[in-house]
Amino acid sequence: MGGMLAIFVFALTLLAAVLVSELANRSVLSTAVMFLVAGFIAGHGVLGLYALKADDTIVASFAELALFSVLFTDGMRVSTRDLLAAWHLPGRALLFGLPLTLLITAALAHWLVGLPWPLAFLLGAALSPTDPVFAAAIVGREEVPGRLRQLLNIESGLNDGLALPIVIALLARVGAPQEFHLEAMLSELTLGIGIGVVVPWVAIVMERSPFFKAHRIYEPLHAFAMGLLILSLSWMLRGNEFLAAFSGGVAVATLGPSVRDSFHPFGERLTELLKLAALLVFGSLISPGMLEVIPPRGYLFTLLALVVARPVALALALLGSGLARREWVAAAWFGPKGFASVFFGLLILQSGAPRAEELFRLIALVITASILAHSSTDVPIAHWLQKEEPDP
Repeated sequence: MGGMLAIFVFALTLLAAVLVSELANRSVLSTAVMFLVAGFIAGHGVLGLYALKADDTIVASFAELALFSVLFTDGMRVSTRDLLAAWHLPGRALLFGLPLTLLITAALAHWLVGLPWPLAFLLGAALSPTDPVFAAAIVGREEVPGRLRQLLNIESGLNDGLALPIVIALLARVGAPQEFHLEAMLSELTLGIGIGVVVPWVAIVMERSPFFKAHRIYEPLHAFAMGLLILSLSWMLRGNEFLAAFSGGVAVATLGPSVRDSFHPFGERLTELLKLAALLVFGSLISPGMLEVIPPRGYLFTLLALVVARPVALALALLGSGLARREWVAAAWFGPKGFASVFFGLLILQSGAPRAEELFRLIALVITASILAHSSTDVPIAHWLQKEEPDP
């Protein structure tokens, strides 16, 4: 019965979101926030229509599927040529912005919340990646300057894969029963990229041979089948599925632009549905009781993690990059936290690390605040950027 009620709540919220979607597309109203709030109200914390726990398999599965789907479709926005041409900006964000965000977040966690340094760094690592699910709100808007869209797209596509080994290493450092082997982690990352590249290459070469041809009705399913193969192979062979998803999308864009174009409308809708379902599930985990347990310093930490850590880190990383002032400000602000951090938070919670529940509550609070803040500011930011002077 609980499962059917969850489907009913999702369907009802989806209908409401469809009816107000045109208004949401040109205002601060956010359909993402609607699903988050619906999950909060329907979950065990308020109405109790169904009960979900953070360690339930469905929670991690939805977070992982939503993240994979967005990374795969976002990867299709850039070919290898685009990636190489635009690499200097994402390179700054990944090589300088990510570590700086981690350090500033860790310092805030240590001084404000009172976490020991190892746990503070673990929290910083879990919150340092930006989320492609919510970055897509800016990345998908044609009115946003192309180099800013590419910066946010590539950064959000790669930084969760870079943060994962840091999280695993820090879990081992704080005493969680979690083994860390550098060679195994590097193998996982490399294998993920390899799977992401090889599967589209084989599938596209086969489709171009004289023996095979996709019918028009099945053309959108070509890339969909590749995505499922990449996901399942990554799980079975223990490759990093997130890097596999993004590199797979880039490979499709590079090797088969027509395949990408056929998949695009279907892929965008599928990704949006997974994102909204995952938001409903995540909202169901939040309860008034969980929010009451967090001390005032935890709320201050959340505020500063959003308005200081990422903005300051990326602003410093992009100094002298040649970005126009408004693009620079928008890039610094738009670093939403989301399902990558949910995934890391669940990893911490299930690891048996010291104070794991406290860390998860803080991660959940930051993600919730980020969804509310960033999902409500994407449209105003896009309109603000339209007023910018053309690139020199």
